[in-house]
Amino acid sequence: MAVDLLGGDGAPAVVVDGALRACRADPDLHLLLVGPPDVAGEVRGALPGAQRDRIAVRPVRDTAQMTDPAVRGGRAGTTTQASVAAVAEGAADALISAGSSGAIVTAAALGFGRWPLVRRPALAAVLPAVAGPVTLLDVGASIEARPATLARHALLGAAYAAAMLDRGRPRVGLLSIGTEPGKGDRARRGADALLQTLTLPAGGEYVGLVEGHDATVGDRADVVVTDGFTGNVLLKGIEGAYAMAGGREPGATAPRAATLLGVAGTVVVCHGAATGADLASGIALAADLHRRQVTAMIARMLADIARLLADQDEVSP
Repeated sequence: MAVDLLGGDGAPAVVVDGALRACRADPDLHLLLVGPPDVAGEVRGALPGAQRDRIAVRPVRDTAQMTDPAVRGGRAGTTTQASVAAVAEGAADALISAGSSGAIVTAAALGFGRWPLVRRPALAAVLPAVAGPVTLLDVGASIEARPATLARHALLGAAYAAAMLDRGRPRVGLLSIGTEPGKGDRARRGADALLQTLTLPAGGEYVGLVEGHDATVGDRADVVVTDGFTGNVLLKGIEGAYAMAGGREPGATAPRAATLLGVAGTVVVCHGAATGADLASGIALAADLHRRQVTAMIARMLADIARLLADQDEVSP
């Protein structure tokens, strides 16, 4: 797993903590630490001598900042770009970063390429809903809310729920301000019309419009689709509600990290304010995605749908 040592508000200290936690929890895990060699040395030095061979280093001293334009994440010399390059070259099987989401998405799209039907990748987070896990996407990759983008994200969400969460015939809902037909803005109304005729992967079913509470209850939908702006606000609101209520953090039952869907590589993005435990959870998620070959499974599902849509023309450009 390629780990961005300089990504996140608390980097590199929390990333070092997360890497050590992940290594201690998973004896089969091998990490490629991308960043300053002296920081990587802290991880190696904290492990028993026999375990230090599980840590490799790719020296990089620059990172994309949250205030940088997203495209800068693809420039040579940053830990973001170097992490993507490591996966593209086969030196790592997946990458994990708590850095700028925009930079990571841009670098991954450029470095890996995108899947068929995907113009804008989506970040998918799994929420520990009452009735079972719910996949929420997009939670920050793109703020675009065009009907076709939302419809394509429904494809990604259904495939992810089937491949990662073993959801047979996943139920997909479109987030809006009410469940009655015609509710929502122009983008939601247009996407609703598209989704009513769209063939979803894994025999998925579009259940119509859903509301914010459906993302935490989970009895109406296994997948909740929205744009990245609204999804990010909802996700952070849910995290705040857990904290205010004194209940368990979402990370207690689901990774506090999101999977980037739509690019030809395995990418996990952690919250910018991630703790060491959050980073360890993200690393474990990335390892699980790789071991179960989830990225390849979703790519095959999307390819099947792409062939079908080429004949039926179900999603307009």
